[in-house]
Amino acid sequence: MKIAFPLILVNFKTYNESLGGRAVALAKAAERVGREYGICIGLAPQFVDIATVAGNTSLPVFSQHTDPEQPGSHTGHVTPESLKEAGAVGTILNHSERRLRIDVIEEAVCRCRALGLLTCICANTATVGKAVAALGPEMVAVEPPELIGSGISVSKAKPEVITSSVEMIRGVNASTRVLCGAGVTTGEDVRAAIRLGSEGILVASGVVKAKDPEAVLRAFAERMRE
Repeated sequence: MKIAFPLILVNFKTYNESLGGRAVALAKAAERVGREYGICIGLAPQFVDIATVAGNTSLPVFSQHTDPEQPGSHTGHVTPESLKEAGAVGTILNHSERRLRIDVIEEAVCRCRALGLLTCICANTATVGKAVAALGPEMVAVEPPELIGSGISVSKAKPEVITSSVEMIRGVNASTRVLCGAGVTTGEDVRAAIRLGSEGILVASGVVKAKDPEAVLRAFAERMRE
């Protein structure tokens, strides 16, 4: 499944609001918005919901993490093969809530690349973004951890993080796309992120825990088209 930019990537995390049947309902809402506005929306549900979500939507589905282990005796690990079999097209790596050593990230990226899975590596600073961009991921999402879930967008609170990240990451790997994450809650946050040079957003609670997730996604998509 092809990914297009600008991209809205929705991380379902482990919220009750995005579990089971509610994950499918959220996926359907995102699908309606994506179709209406011609904007690509990716979904990252909980592991147990990947197959169900992928089977009930045409949108690209990501996992929230993967381990680099090969298939075999690795109880409790999640292999890239299992994600692909479940219908995922890619994975998030190194989220601030699931940090990884750089050597583990590199191995995971290589394993995913071999299987045709996309990778979106999270970075808490521009310098980290530059470092992981050298590994050749399709995307790097810049997310200062202190702003995650705060309702304060990095594009407003720390716009220099986005601009410097875009410059540094593209200086290392011109083909890597830069996403803006942390605290994105309004259409204005999205517009600011795009104007600062990012090619999409990584969002979680701003959508998943909203009273009307579809309305929020519609506001995001509308600003992306401007």
